[in-house]
Amino acid sequence: MNLPDRRPHLLVYRRLLKHMRPCWKAILGLLLLNVVSAPISLLGPLPLKIAIDNAIGGHPLPAWLALLLPAFVPRSSATLLAISAGLVVLIALLSQLQNLASSVLGTVTAQHLVLQFRTTLFRHVQRLSLAYHDEKGSMDAGYRIALDAPAIQYIAIDGLIPFVASVVSFVSIVYVTVRLDWELAIVALSISPVLFVISHRYRRQLRPRYRELKQIENGALSVVQEALGALRVVKAFGQEEREERRFSSRAEEGVKAQKRLSLMESGFGLLIGTTTALGVAITLLIGGSHVRSGVLTLGELLLVMAYLSQLYSPLTTMSRKVASIQSHLASIDRAFALLDEAPEVPERPGAKALERAAGAVTFHDVSFGFSSDRQILKQVSFDLTPGTRLGISGTTGAGKTTLVNLLTRFYDPTHGQILLDGVDLRDYRLDDLRAQFAIVLQEPILFSSTIRENIAYGKPSAGEAEVVAAAKAANVHGFIVRLPQGYDTLVGERGMRLSGGERQRISLARAFLKDAPILILDEPTSSVDNATEATIMDAVERLMRGRTTLMIAHRLGTLSSCDVRLELEGGRAMSLTIENTQMLERPLSQGGV
Repeated sequence: MNLPDRRPHLLVYRRLLKHMRPCWKAILGLLLLNVVSAPISLLGPLPLKIAIDNAIGGHPLPAWLALLLPAFVPRSSATLLAISAGLVVLIALLSQLQNLASSVLGTVTAQHLVLQFRTTLFRHVQRLSLAYHDEKGSMDAGYRIALDAPAIQYIAIDGLIPFVASVVSFVSIVYVTVRLDWELAIVALSISPVLFVISHRYRRQLRPRYRELKQIENGALSVVQEALGALRVVKAFGQEEREERRFSSRAEEGVKAQKRLSLMESGFGLLIGTTTALGVAITLLIGGSHVRSGVLTLGELLLVMAYLSQLYSPLTTMSRKVASIQSHLASIDRAFALLDEAPEVPERPGAKALERAAGAVTFHDVSFGFSSDRQILKQVSFDLTPGTRLGISGTTGAGKTTLVNLLTRFYDPTHGQILLDGVDLRDYRLDDLRAQFAIVLQEPILFSSTIRENIAYGKPSAGEAEVVAAAKAANVHGFIVRLPQGYDTLVGERGMRLSGGERQRISLARAFLKDAPILILDEPTSSVDNATEATIMDAVERLMRGRTTLMIAHRLGTLSSCDVRLELEGGRAMSLTIENTQMLERPLSQGGV
C-alpha cells in the first residue's frame, strides 16, 4: 500500500538523510566549503570602505587593520589605495577558489547520490510482484527511477546545503551590521518575518501543484511508450495521427499546469524582490541621515549597505529554496512511495537454502485470485514425482500460465500449498528457489546484446565451450555460425533482428545452459511454422530428459511426449490423465483433482 504522497517534511528529510549516509563525508566537506563563503563575503565590501574613508577621506585606519600592517609600511593615501586594490584581487581569488572546489565536489557528490538512489529504486522495483507491474505499467516505475530520483541531488546538494550556508551567512552579517549600526540592523531585519510568511504561503500552494504536474508528465510519457511498443499495430491500422493527438492532449495538460506554476513562481519572485527593495530603500534613508549627523562615515554607510544587500541575499535564497524545493519534494515523495510498495512475495525470515532440487512438485488445494470475486485458480491438486513431464491444456483464460507463475513464486496462492521436494515454496530462499527453474516462454524475450550474452544470461560465468554446447543442443549453432559476427552478433531490441523461431531456439539454448532441475515450457511452438516447430520440439525433447517438466500447449499434439496431462477449465482441474503407462507405478495425485 502506498503511503500518502504528502508526507511530513521531517519524515521526508529523515529518510533523505538515510539515503545520503553513504556520501556523508563528501556532503560534510561540501557543507564546510559553502559555509566558508560567509566570511569571504564579509570581506568583499571592506576594500571599498578603506579606499573611501582611509585613503581618500583621511580617516585613521581601523585598529585591527593597523595591527595587521607591518610598521615599515607607510600609511600614505597611495599605499592605502594599493592595499585596497590588492585586497580586491585577493578576496576575488579566494571566492573563485571556493566556488571551484564547491562546484567540483558538488557535481561528483550529486552524481554518486543519484546513482545509488536510482540503484536502490531499481533493485526494489525488480523485487515487486508481477501484480504490481501489471497494474501500474512499466512506465510509472521507469519515470520515477529516471526523472524523480534526481530530486535527491537537488534537495541535498542544491537545496539543504545552500540553505544551511545562507543561515550561517545571515547570522554573520547580522552580527557585523549590529556592530556598525544597530538601528539600521533592526530596520533591515524588520522585513525578515514578511519574507518567511510569503515563503510559507507559497510553499503550501506549490507542492501539490508540482505533484499534479508530475502525474500529468507521467501520463504523457506512458502514451509514448505504449505507442512505440505497439508501433507495428499502430502502423498497420494507420493510427499514427490518433496516437499523436492522444499524446498532444496529455502534453497540453502538462503545458497548462506548467504555465500555472510559472505564474505562481513569478508572483512569488515579485513579492520577494519588492519586499527586499523596500527594506533597502528605508535603510538608505535612515543611513543617509546618520551620515549627515556624523553617526556613520560615508565609507561605513557603503559598508553597511553592501552588507545589507548580502543580508537580503541569504534571506532571499532561503525563501526561494523553500519554495523551489517543493518541486523536488513532490518527486521524492513519488520515489519514496515506490520504495514503500511491499513485495507481495516476501522472503520469510530464516528461509531455507536450496542448492539443487530433486524436482518433486505438489499442488495441494491451490486457489489464486487477484481479488475475492476474481478467482483464477480454484482448488487445484496434483503430485509430480521427479522427472515427470506434465502437459497442461485448456482454453484461453483457464489459468494455465497462472499455475506455473505460482510455481515460480511470481505470485503466492491465496489458499492452499505448493511444495517442492516436500517443502512449502515460501520456506525457501527466493533466489535459490528461482534458480531451480528454466523457463521458455511463448514469446521469447531476448535482451539488446549479443547472442552469446543472451544464451549465457542464466549462467554469466559460462565459458565458450558451454555456450556452444547449449546452442548445438538447441539446434541453433548452425544458424549462429553463419552470421558475420557469429556469437557476437547483436540481436537488437527484444531480439527483433531475428525471426521468431531463431529467438525461440536461443531461449532454449539459454535453458540448456542453465541446466535447472525443473523446466517450464509455456506454448514454446505456438508462433512458428511446422518445419520450425519440428526443429524446436526435437530440442525440447532433449531438454526435458531427466527434468520435471510442465509444458503448456493449446495443440494437444505438442503434449504427446508428456507422461501426464492436466486439463484446466475455468480455473479448475477437470482431469488428470496418465499418457505414459510406465508412470502408473508412480503416485500422481493426492486429494483428487
